[in-house]
Amino acid sequence: MIQIDDKLISEEIFSEEFVCNLTKCKGACCVEGDVGAPLDKNELEILDSIFDKIKPYLTQEGIKALEEQGTWTTDPHDGMYVTPMVENRECAYVTFDEKGITKCGIEKAYEDGAVDWQKPISCHLYPIRVTEYSAFTALNYHEWNVCSDACTLGKELQVPVYKFLKTPLIRKYGEEFYNVLSGAADEWKKEYGS
Repeated sequence: MIQIDDKLISEEIFSEEFVCNLTKCKGACCVEGDVGAPLDKNELEILDSIFDKIKPYLTQEGIKALEEQGTWTTDPHDGMYVTPMVENRECAYVTFDEKGITKCGIEKAYEDGAVDWQKPISCHLYPIRVTEYSAFTALNYHEWNVCSDACTLGKELQVPVYKFLKTPLIRKYGEEFYNVLSGAADEWKKEYGS
């Protein structure tokens, strides 16, 4: 683990390579899994406030799920905040293009300027999973078989996880943190990299 301020960062964020390959996986991360995407507490109010603006970007099934369950819910296993799901399948905020590839309805609204919030940070940061503890925050690499094509493409293009996630890492923690992280990655690579 590497420590930067109150954050403990898994070295896999430097060593693993990753680039989303939507043409292969079709956005399976938005469809697979037992629960919706993790949400930060501050994101709950945002979801409530933007619902009417993002509705035109969602599927009828997604709208129905959100109207029945609310714009967010809790994981029955651990009580964490998560996005609702459509009949225990896809995230209620997901849409599908003509090729069957998923897209976040919130992000589509953001791209059109309908809202000024891009999407839940946990989605933007994936495959990094953030866990908040009382004394520190852990940033860990999450390995999931639905992302095997992303790992293959990342290796092919030689893009480490932290570089692939530069924009969301800056969104969450700021540019100064990212610069320190990037410097730590360079030092780690000199010592442990191939």
